[in-house]
Amino acid sequence: MSTIARPLIRYGYAPLLLLGINGAGIALAASGANKAWLLALLVTAIALSFAAERLLPYRSVWNSSHGDVGRDTAHTFVNETLILASVAAIPALAALVPGDGIWPTSWPFAVQVLIAILVADFGITLTHYASHKVGVLWRFHAVHHSVTRFYGLNGLMKHPLHQTLEMTAGVTPLLLAGIPVPVASALSLAVAVQLLLQHSNADYRVGPLKYVLALNEGHRFHHLKWAGIGDVNFGLFTLIWDHLLRTHTYDPSRQFSSADLGMAAKPDYPVGYLAQLAEPFTRHGACTSPPATPPTPRRSTVARTPSS
Repeated sequence: MSTIARPLIRYGYAPLLLLGINGAGIALAASGANKAWLLALLVTAIALSFAAERLLPYRSVWNSSHGDVGRDTAHTFVNETLILASVAAIPALAALVPGDGIWPTSWPFAVQVLIAILVADFGITLTHYASHKVGVLWRFHAVHHSVTRFYGLNGLMKHPLHQTLEMTAGVTPLLLAGIPVPVASALSLAVAVQLLLQHSNADYRVGPLKYVLALNEGHRFHHLKWAGIGDVNFGLFTLIWDHLLRTHTYDPSRQFSSADLGMAAKPDYPVGYLAQLAEPFTRHGACTSPPATPPTPRRSTVARTPSS
């Protein structure tokens, strides 16, 4: 790679998706453009994600399939369809809410989207946190933690019931407030873009913003496979709530490999799509077998209450 392309990807990739793709989505949603244009932006974001991962990978081996591409594609298709369906259902759901709500429709559209992101971030983060503490929730969330490599499609590698629960927690307050459909559409794109960035194998940098934004540098700590140690950095969009919950951690010297990811309590978690959908309902789906002993924690890794 040329000496010019490397810094462009390292320092330009995240702003391109966060500001470029999301900015274009906000402009299109505000103008009332056909929703197909937002879908085209999502496809563009996925293409950029794969390109960045191959041109400047954090781990080159993570660019190779571990027999998971078909499964992850199925998860992505199903869960992104659920997100889009929830946006399409907003007019019908809004009819069930008395009154017109308190949504600040007179405010600039971009500000309305930012408010929606922050509100959704709160609900989704708390649900994510609870999913590491409540056994029945962990059964469904464990699907996401079975990954053994980091790359863009991991973000939507979730059980659809857990995906629905998280989105319900994030969107319900917005529905009650009377969020307009165009704002919700821009939010749905922002969620997908954020998941691409958060699980990206691209070795990009955001400087001090890594302590505020929930991106891949910090989210790798969340996927450490040992119960308790990975109970950190729960945020979807921001790390604000992690700082308040005292669940934020970061160690710039920490390096990650596939040996650090997954679930030590259940290294043989099913890898097939249909098997993963069924696993939470099985007798052994709680992943309660004794966890493997983790390596000696580095100075910033905080031991926490083991998950169920």
